[in-house]
Amino acid sequence: MRSDLPVAPHRATGLVDLLDRVLDKGLVIAGDVKVSLAEVELLTIRIRLIVCSIDKAEQIGLDWWRYDKHLAPGSHRESAENAKLREQIRGLQRQLARATGAPINRAPAGRKRGR
Repeated sequence: MRSDLPVAPHRATGLVDLLDRVLDKGLVIAGDVKVSLAEVELLTIRIRLIVCSIDKAEQIGLDWWRYDKHLAPGSHRESAENAKLREQIRGLQRQLARATGAPINRAPAGRKRGR
């Protein structure tokens, strides 16, 4: 057995190079899992996995995270929707205050008042 081979540094460099190449070029893994019983398909799972850098994803048009309202909370659509909901809440608070004679709660929606 040869003892002059530097195993650890070479493997780490190889892993870094491999990871760099995968993130630069991209990697697609696709597959289907089907569960059948007596030739009757019970379950199908389709798996599609893309591994790449954010820059590469933007290059190929996979920038869905910019427009997903759950991932981009500062988006205009969500802000407009929140403003509309806040106005509806204020209107309901005014109606409730008129009907019951109670003062209107002036705390901003979604924030707790201090004690």
